[in-house]
Amino acid sequence: MEQLDYNLLFRWFVGLSMDDKVWDHSVFSKNQERFLDSDLAAAFFARILEQAKIARLLSDEHFTVDGTLIEAWASLKSFRPKDAPPPEGGGGRNPEVDFHGEKRLNQTHASTTDPEARLFRKGKGKEAKLCFMGHVLMENRHGLVISPRLTAATGTAEREAAEAMVEGVPGRHRITVGGDKAYDTRGFVQAMRGLKAVPHVAQNCNGRKSAIDGRTTRHPGYAVSQRLRKRVEEIFGWMKTVGNLRKTRHRGEDRVGFVFTLTASAYNLVRMRTLTLAVSP
Repeated sequence: MEQLDYNLLFRWFVGLSMDDKVWDHSVFSKNQERFLDSDLAAAFFARILEQAKIARLLSDEHFTVDGTLIEAWASLKSFRPKDAPPPEGGGGRNPEVDFHGEKRLNQTHASTTDPEARLFRKGKGKEAKLCFMGHVLMENRHGLVISPRLTAATGTAEREAAEAMVEGVPGRHRITVGGDKAYDTRGFVQAMRGLKAVPHVAQNCNGRKSAIDGRTTRHPGYAVSQRLRKRVEEIFGWMKTVGNLRKTRHRGEDRVGFVFTLTASAYNLVRMRTLTLAVSP
């Protein structure tokens, strides 16, 4: 808000002229619920995506899906049994909690700080954290985000979100969808084919039979999708570092999702600027 007082670039971005009065910072706090209800972040993202489409920066045939964990603004100490009485006073702001021997599950426990956060472990040997799961659908031509989405962190969230995002791709022409080994399941592959999407997901042959066979992997486009799909990590890397989303500063799926979509919008703006400068004389 201080920058808006004297920074002309900030004023231009939000539509204020040089002599317009700057809003009071409390305007945003008072209107927070209205912003969430109106889905302002999604509308902003759609406008940016339309600019990219006009500039012919988007592919409408080749895509990649992936998901990442967004750490919740809640500590493990707040993850308590749902039917447990509130802790007694006298423990201080950061009381000692002994988790040893206690079996903690999302079905029986919830965070008192953010009840919508879920305890999730990224893989074997990894520590469990309270988190949400962010997902993106990326187009493969220039690595722009086509669709951002935030969900609860579950073992099936990546594939469920991917199906919903692919279903939202306009048109009924055949497309390709790349992904990592987490998407190599029979259900996901069948769902993609039902949406007229060729599943170019990495084969998971670790003690099981892959749902992707030679009819898909023999085509040169499969190898191209496998190479380009790794670009999606640049999106998540930027969002978590520059976008400051490694650990969210908000609580609840709606608010975290709002910020996740805004951060994806910012990534697209930066990426579009880079692409425009690269082709300008």
